[in-house]
Amino acid sequence: MIWIADHFLTVFGFALCLLLVIRLLRAHRPPGVTMAWLLAVVLIPYAGVPAYFLFGGRKLRRMAGRKRALFGGPKPGGADDHSATRITERILVTAGMPSCRGGNQIDFIGDGRAGFDALVSLIEGAEHSVHLMTFILKKDETGRAIVDLLSRKAAEGVEVKLLLDALGCFRTRGRFVEPVRSSGGRVGVFMPVLPLRKKWSANLRNHRKIATADGRVAMVGGMNIAVEYMGAKPMPNRWLDTAVVVRGPAVADLDAVFAGDWDFAVGESLQPVDAVSGNGRSSSAQVAASGPDTPEDAMYEALFTAAFEANRRIWIVTPYFIPDEPLFKALMLQTRLGRDVRIIVPRRSNHKIADFARGPAVRELARMGARVFLCKEMVHAKLALFDDELAVIGSANFDLRSFYLNYEVQLFMYSSDEVKATADWMRQRMAEATELDAAATPSPVRGWAEDLSALVAPLL
Repeated sequence: MIWIADHFLTVFGFALCLLLVIRLLRAHRPPGVTMAWLLAVVLIPYAGVPAYFLFGGRKLRRMAGRKRALFGGPKPGGADDHSATRITERILVTAGMPSCRGGNQIDFIGDGRAGFDALVSLIEGAEHSVHLMTFILKKDETGRAIVDLLSRKAAEGVEVKLLLDALGCFRTRGRFVEPVRSSGGRVGVFMPVLPLRKKWSANLRNHRKIATADGRVAMVGGMNIAVEYMGAKPMPNRWLDTAVVVRGPAVADLDAVFAGDWDFAVGESLQPVDAVSGNGRSSSAQVAASGPDTPEDAMYEALFTAAFEANRRIWIVTPYFIPDEPLFKALMLQTRLGRDVRIIVPRRSNHKIADFARGPAVRELARMGARVFLCKEMVHAKLALFDDELAVIGSANFDLRSFYLNYEVQLFMYSSDEVKATADWMRQRMAEATELDAAATPSPVRGWAEDLSALVAPLL
């Protein structure tokens, strides 16, 4: 009987592997991601198969059907808004994102102390509602200050809704935020990690950082709520991070992203806010959200197109630079054509595997003529600049996880003031950084580490 059971398990395992291989090949993922999962499933099936069921899903088709479509969903047959004259704007609009809105005031925030002050000011100034979501809320002085402030505003009768990612806020989503609940606020948890509820995932995380007040002011960017990212006091080793404060019509679109995620996580529909008047302010901006619940990868497609269409410069700031093959080839081609391609990354990030995985790409770009700057500080900012036409800020890193797995939000800014502010911040970082030596070669040990990291990077 034992040999029969062993034979059955062997046949069952082989059939399961075969089905997963077929599913992987039909998923139309980036080649690197597909190859990484194929190797894991075929070579180490006892680990690869369970890992795929836990971490391998990318688009939650059934969940997407239950989640309210952001901004009304895709618009087949082309953009129905003829004001969408920019190619990136048209790409986003046809995928269901809102059109570019003019009349905004956008204030660039270039450090964690200013970011903390801006968030506190946003919450303190709220008269009717505060909507805040974050990937990380830590149990430190910054986290406590924000929780205390939210509790006080809830006690004053302001509608406070706090949405936390289940994994990023694993240690703070319970008793730590109880003061918000006991004061009358609401706390939601996005996508539990364990399969104890219908809406769960061990892999697909909500990486968005959005705060809105009264539907008239918003803050969006890369900053989580912890002392590494922001705080009331200066901190010598605080990470380099950025955000923007938005006043004007684009706030309604950012609040709509929060409302869709809140509805999905909590099951409560929020009344959409009306877009406020521009009041003569001139900045143009477009909100772009991406995630496992969206049918398209519009944010990635818009960034890829912006890189491919750039005529003068492409500057990128990211903590983790792991582009997929098409984006990497676009950057290589633009470098060969003489465009000013610059990549700004930390010399050592908080993820060693990501540092190893980026090695071959940044060295090849440098050898082709691109400039790669290594900052001595940890850089957590996520910025991109294309010519003098477009600056992008938000929560998405230039890596495969942000492009294809996480829930992310970006702000595409089309006005000269925002382009200049972004470029000025980048120039300051480059002036303080050291430049990668294009002629440097890694040691054999590092070369092996880079090759292995690049292989597993699509799974991270």
